[in-house]
Amino acid sequence: MNLLFANDRRGEYPQSWYAATAKPLAPFSALEGETRADICIVGGGYTGLSAALHLAQAGADVVLLEAHRVGFGASGRNGGQVGSGQRLEQDVLERMMGDSDAAALWHLAEDAKKLVADLIKAHEIPCDYRPGVVHADWRAGDVRHSHAYAEKLRQEYEYDLIETLTRDEIRNLVGSDAYQGGYIDWGAGHLHPLEFAFGMARAARDSGARVHELSHVHHIRAGDRPLVQTDRGRVTCDHVILAANGYLGGLDRSVASRVMPINNFIIATEPLGERAASVLSRDVAVADSKFVINYFRLTADKRLLFGGGESYGYRFPADIDAKVRKPMLEVFPQLAEVKTDYAWGGTLAITMKRLPHLARPAPNILSASGYSGHGVALATMAGRIMAEALGGDARRFDLMSRLPAPPFPGGTGLRAPLLALAMGWFALRDRLGL
Repeated sequence: MNLLFANDRRGEYPQSWYAATAKPLAPFSALEGETRADICIVGGGYTGLSAALHLAQAGADVVLLEAHRVGFGASGRNGGQVGSGQRLEQDVLERMMGDSDAAALWHLAEDAKKLVADLIKAHEIPCDYRPGVVHADWRAGDVRHSHAYAEKLRQEYEYDLIETLTRDEIRNLVGSDAYQGGYIDWGAGHLHPLEFAFGMARAARDSGARVHELSHVHHIRAGDRPLVQTDRGRVTCDHVILAANGYLGGLDRSVASRVMPINNFIIATEPLGERAASVLSRDVAVADSKFVINYFRLTADKRLLFGGGESYGYRFPADIDAKVRKPMLEVFPQLAEVKTDYAWGGTLAITMKRLPHLARPAPNILSASGYSGHGVALATMAGRIMAEALGGDARRFDLMSRLPAPPFPGGTGLRAPLLALAMGWFALRDRLGL
């Protein structure tokens, strides 16, 4: 079963609040027949769109192929949080990579947030960016850790944009008794993710990139002149960029063994009106410290957009609303009678270390994927980094490619059930408060 077509109609965005509120983007034509390009990009999410934009701006002849519509996958369905740093904290990266690489990874992630802001400004992308992401601690012991980490960032990385929160302070901000403390990162933010993808697509098109939708890549023939084959056309090129993330399928088995697709789910309630301020008193996004993370924020029309729950098979659950309402009501039991207007799922990709996987599967093929839920800024930056590498400056690509990316145990057949068992154990720890 191909994840590209397991849960969605071909060429149709999911029935999400994002798709309902984004300014429509005119379709791009499907690839027909044979064409030639300098670079062929497979995947029209943040990674592929950013690579196409930066390569086209540098004068390259670029073709981007998307099986559905641009922003169709995780890039147009996620929680919209533009987070700081990598998916793992800096002290973990210091032990894993050494102080020098860990510091370079922090600065790269800071550049990634700036890149998002610069793209929004330069291309006038109407994605409603707002500053502020709250880290909400589920257990009292987590608070000591998060406050110490905020101090580490201030002292060792000169990052002074974090405001720590006590138990009373977070409960004045988040209308829930669930959290024991945490912090607000004012250097992070949140946005409308599908509008951001649309904005990059328009910018890439206007810069000269050739974008084709409804162009499912089913085979890549490697070699000095790779051949990228779709149902109705093919591209001969000098270089290929793989930017399909959780939808890579069997296009490259070395990458697929290290990058695993999982599904995550979001609901948007009916507009809360005046009640919205009792859920969140400030216009910030929230992500909590549970292993199976909850994340939420208010939309511009005062709905609660709440993400939670994961699955590891191909199919989405029959009742996404029920799956997400359960963790939502653990945090906000006062919303039991509130209706859900939108419920949708999406496929992202994780790695064993929860760090992005950038690699060269072949000398003229680059790949970036596995953002593990931290991809709005990092996927956008990964596209730029691959464009830099193809332009002759591979320093940042090489840095990211040094991140460890062991293959998942069990191969493609057993890794999903093994991961489900592990995630079930961590979910039990969350429930027991361990």
